[in-house]
Amino acid sequence: MTSVTNSSAAETALEGPMLWVGAIVLALANFVAVLNMTIANVTVPNIAGALGAGSSQGTWVITSYAVAEAITVPLTGWLASRFGGVRMFSLSVAAFGVFSLLCGLSTSLGMLIAMRILQGLAGGPLMALSQTLLLRIFPREKTMQAMGLWAMTTLLAPVVGPVLGGWLCDNYSWPWVFFINVPAALLFSWISWGLLRRYEGERVRSRVDMVGMVLLILWVAALQIMLDEGKDLDWFASPEIRVLAATAVVGFLAFVIWELTEEHPIVNLRVFRHRGFTACMLVLALAFGAFFGLNVLTPLWLQYNMGYTTTWAGMVVAWGGLLSVVFSPLAANWATRIDARYLIFTGVLWLGIVTLWRSVANSDMTYWQICLPLIFMGVGLPLFYVPLTGVAMASVEESETASASGLMNFVRTLSGAFATSLVTTTWQNSSIEAHAKLSGIIDGAGIVGRTLPHLGPLTTGARALVDYLVTSQSLMLATNRLMMVIGAIFVVASVLIVLAPKPTRAVSANSVGH
Repeated sequence: MTSVTNSSAAETALEGPMLWVGAIVLALANFVAVLNMTIANVTVPNIAGALGAGSSQGTWVITSYAVAEAITVPLTGWLASRFGGVRMFSLSVAAFGVFSLLCGLSTSLGMLIAMRILQGLAGGPLMALSQTLLLRIFPREKTMQAMGLWAMTTLLAPVVGPVLGGWLCDNYSWPWVFFINVPAALLFSWISWGLLRRYEGERVRSRVDMVGMVLLILWVAALQIMLDEGKDLDWFASPEIRVLAATAVVGFLAFVIWELTEEHPIVNLRVFRHRGFTACMLVLALAFGAFFGLNVLTPLWLQYNMGYTTTWAGMVVAWGGLLSVVFSPLAANWATRIDARYLIFTGVLWLGIVTLWRSVANSDMTYWQICLPLIFMGVGLPLFYVPLTGVAMASVEESETASASGLMNFVRTLSGAFATSLVTTTWQNSSIEAHAKLSGIIDGAGIVGRTLPHLGPLTTGARALVDYLVTSQSLMLATNRLMMVIGAIFVVASVLIVLAPKPTRAVSANSVGH
């Protein structure tokens, strides 16, 4: 069964104030979806404490949303063709608001994670369709403005999230981190349906690749659970972790084989035959994963080691977005004049150099000493992300741009989820290792241990002081080591762009979307 809704109207772009009303609603809806990947970063200690969970368990609040969002991104094309793009977008925004409300009303960590998964399932189509509809409502000669607006919200949301989340948590309570989405989502849903429904296209009853979808969920979920639980279960010494690892590997191989042989795959892996696209996805996975890992690590370090409140930790992270606002339009302009691969290399390498600069931090740093390198990081992000999109899309055939765009969103979202688990696991394990080594160095001869009992009533306080000092420095050492590793990952990612040949065609902005 098919249904066509005013196709002639759908070909006419919006004009004047209505164009910008529609553009702002779509851009802000995307902003809210991306924002929720990081808005809970600084509130993990508060949420974990309020719901009786540990900080490592609290990170599930972040990863569950990101994984669910990544899984639904490849489904967006089928959902839009089956139910209509505008209808699917409006329903996704409304569902996002409802599940945000339920997140805030959660009374246990299990309930919160379940609601975050549902929130992420609604956020995936919302994020992809906002880009598609922006390109649909803008006149052809202004499509680059539409892409720039969408890219701006995608870049700014991850750095605004921690600030907003910290302020809400300190001044109200952690549920407001989710409640704030509700009025915005319901308003955007109402406006988008009323304003954009004339752009509804043809609906087609098409078959979805159910086997591919099940395999995708299987290997992604198994890998994510393994990464999150490994640190608590002693990794491969645990039968559970070994089963999860085997499931992830077998599921991934089966997924790849099935998708390459399926006539209508849920994820078109054939686009990886293009060397330029594959190189861009490698750079994106490493660089965006490293960037997202930094956004998770920095608030944890500031709160657990430096004594910052959630608001102040969020404000520190937000400085990374200051120069991104300035350099995003510049990067888009430069990408049309010079080889975009040079910009990508420069941007990612810059991020690596600044991260290595951050790897020599110490516990006595002032607020501005911490913020300064973050401000400079804002230069590198748009230099790498904005031109990378153009190179990736220009590396595939015109008919494959929708699939390539969906895969790019999938890789970006999934790399952020995996980076969150890897960073929190490595940071915790490294701090425990550093604590053990420092304890041996401080009292290698046993002098402190023999002296403390003679202090009488002061013994408990003295022990607590020594343990505090050792714990503080072990967290600092763990943070610096991880910064060094992340910096090295940025450097490697910058070099990988040489694998991409110079694109041979220009990108049609109307074809970039899901």
